[in-house]
Order: sequence, then C-alpha cells, then structure tokens
Amino acid sequence: MVTVWLGLGSNLGDSEAYIGQAVSLLGEFLTEGRLSGLWRSKARYMTDQPDFLNAVFSGRTELGPHDLLEALHGVEAKLGRDRSAVVPKGARTMDIDILLYGSSIIADDELVVPHPGMRERKFVLLPLLELEPGLVDPVSNRSFRDFLAELPPQGIYPAGSCIYDAVYP
Repeated sequence: MVTVWLGLGSNLGDSEAYIGQAVSLLGEFLTEGRLSGLWRSKARYMTDQPDFLNAVFSGRTELGPHDLLEALHGVEAKLGRDRSAVVPKGARTMDIDILLYGSSIIADDELVVPHPGMRERKFVLLPLLELEPGLVDPVSNRSFRDFLAELPPQGIYPAGSCIYDAVYP
C-alpha cells in the first residue's frame, strides 16, 4: 500500500457536488481517504473561464501509478469529463491529478510525478499542506511549505470564507 495525494478541481456545474461525488468514487480504490477543505481560485492559464473549486485528497492504494492514473480518468469520465473534447487547461466538470505517489519519482510519456506544476500553484499547496503540513518534495528534498512561502499572492481563498491571499477578483 502506498499513500497518494491527488489534486481535485472543477469549474463547471455544481463544483462542490462534483468533488463530493469524486471522493465517493475514489473510495472504490483508495482507503483511509482524507479530503482538505475547499479552495476557490481564479483560472491561471486560460483566464476566460469560471473560477475553480479545488481540494486535495489523500488515501492509500494498492494500484500502481499507471493503473491509478487509468482509474482516475475513469472517475473523471463518470463525472462528465470527455478528455478528447476538453481544451487543455480549459473548463471541466472534474480534473484529478496525481500530485504525489508516495515518495516515488516518475517521468515517462504518460505520467510525471511529482506533478510538475504543483510547486508553483497555491491552489495545490494550500490544501496539500492542510492535510500534511510537513510534506517534503521527493525531488528536491525541500518542504512544500518552503515552496509556498516563495509564491506571490494568486487570488486563492478558502471557499465560504472572506480570508483572501490577494484582492479578488
């Protein structure tokens, strides 16, 4: 069994419901699941789209990393995502990324772990550190807290709260 950390994001339809449904479906192949709080963020790469609702989910699995990726794509599909029809970085009902697969470092044509963008994204680091404050990047051996401290405000805030890390919108 290996502990994995997954990034969840949605910005179409009832995003909170989609995240809840994703967590239920993840329970089919992950045990000891934990979900961070929900965080709202502005879209970063294609900015002309609705805000995202993000969270991090951790759990334990017996699936290998590529089998896990396939299972995650299946969850996305059950929640209405058609990867062939969605513009990369565009709006989607559900996006699930493997952030960390234990302390493994994976780089092949299908999968890169740790997720290559996670160190620069507050919408990943804030909920990740909420679940596991002392987590260390297996590539650099640096604390993810250190990466977070180096980032400028990105307009990320806890959903349902008025605590902002930057002026919004």
